[in-house]
Amino acid sequence: MSMYEKGFPYMVKVKAGETVHLCQCGHSKNPPYCDGAHGAYPSGEPLAYTAQKSETLRICGCGKTGNMPMCDGSHNRS
Repeated sequence: MSMYEKGFPYMVKVKAGETVHLCQCGHSKNPPYCDGAHGAYPSGEPLAYTAQKSETLRICGCGKTGNMPMCDGSHNRS
């Protein structure tokens, strides 16, 4: 299953100062985290996101967001 076939966001809890590498190519076998699959696809390098505060990130699981890789609620629009 593709990262974007989920149809709704992945919820990722991060702590202040923590860095996560988020998939933007859609081919990771461990979504929403990068596993290096982008090397075989030209569709996107990972985003290294460093949290400024402890929070829960909403990572796109539908592929329709206008703010990749963050969810913008596009999965709710028809």
